[in-house]
Amino acid sequence: MAILQIGTAPEEGTGALEASFRLFMRLVALSCLVAGLQYWGRLIGLSDGGMSRFDLIPSYWQLAAAALAVLLPVAAVGLWMQVSWGPVIWVVAAGAEIIMHKGFPLWYGERPLLVIAHFVVIAVYIGFRAALFVKRRQDARLVRSDSL
Repeated sequence: MAILQIGTAPEEGTGALEASFRLFMRLVALSCLVAGLQYWGRLIGLSDGGMSRFDLIPSYWQLAAAALAVLLPVAAVGLWMQVSWGPVIWVVAAGAEIIMHKGFPLWYGERPLLVIAHFVVIAVYIGFRAALFVKRRQDARLVRSDSL
């Protein structure tokens, strides 16, 4: 019935930009879930021939891997559901990985492609948020027949 009401604003999330943003967030959520499952697999000994099991790795890796094994799936759920805390948890997890591999490469190893991927995805996210902000401001400024 909302389509017949004159002067009402269109529902949020109905445009191509919003749909693209939702798709982007869902793809990031899937990648977070896969990364989180990889950390879990490493911690329980499914990868590296069991050499990366939780009880066999150094304490700094125990802290980082356990935290990321929890943060990444939680971020995936938040991003998939499009709730406000999803991107926050995701940025915390991505920031932790960036700090691990750029700040402490002797402990965690260097993974330049992962760091670059995090920066690219964060930049795309910021671009989407800026475009959505501009679009919503333009939509709010539109003169409608009932606003005269």
